[in-house]
Order: sequence, then structure tokens, then C-alpha cells
Amino acid sequence: MMKIERVDSELRREISNIVSTKVNDPRVRDKMISIMHVETTRDLKYCKVYVELPGGGNADEAVQGLQSSAGFIRSELFKNLRIRTVPELIFVKDGSTDYAFKIENIIKNIRNNEEN
Repeated sequence: MMKIERVDSELRREISNIVSTKVNDPRVRDKMISIMHVETTRDLKYCKVYVELPGGGNADEAVQGLQSSAGFIRSELFKNLRIRTVPELIFVKDGSTDYAFKIENIIKNIRNNEEN
């Protein structure tokens, strides 16, 4: 595994842990937030964190809460990880599950129309 993939894997694991246990922003606290994946730039300056709320809810609001907690999350990452620089975190809503459900519904509709 390349270095950047190892860093992405560690960041994903640690961010998930920090978000679920230490972030106190009301837009994030008590919500089921999944860190779907992370993409770190080669120079390790930026990390895009893709999040989703599997139980429903306002994902945009949660992303705003996470973004406002990014400095705290970075400081926790610095304490927990053994990397020289912790990248700047950019939280974005992951739409892959919604997209998959949409495609699945389209396929079901096509099959239903073929049967009739």
C-alpha cells in the first residue's frame, strides 16, 4: 500500500473515532455520521472527508458542524497520529448511497414496465 493510502486509512479511522466520541457541536452530536472515505492530496496539505448520515437527517447541517469543528478535529488527529503534518480538513456530503438508491429504483421501474 502506498504511503498516501495508509495516511487516508488512518485519517478515516481516527476522524470517525473523534467525530463519534469527542465533537460537541449540536449539529453533529448524537447523530449517526459515517465517514465514507477520505482523499488526501499528495503534499498532505488538504484532506477531503466524505460524510453521510445513514439514518437520514440533515447532512448539510452536519457537514457545517463538522467544518466548524475541523480545527478541534485536526488538533486531536495531531495528538493521535504519528505524522508530521495534519492536513486541512474539508468536509463534504457524500452522495454515493443516494445515487445507488436512485439507480436501483430506475432499474426496478424498467423491470416492472417490461413485465407489464
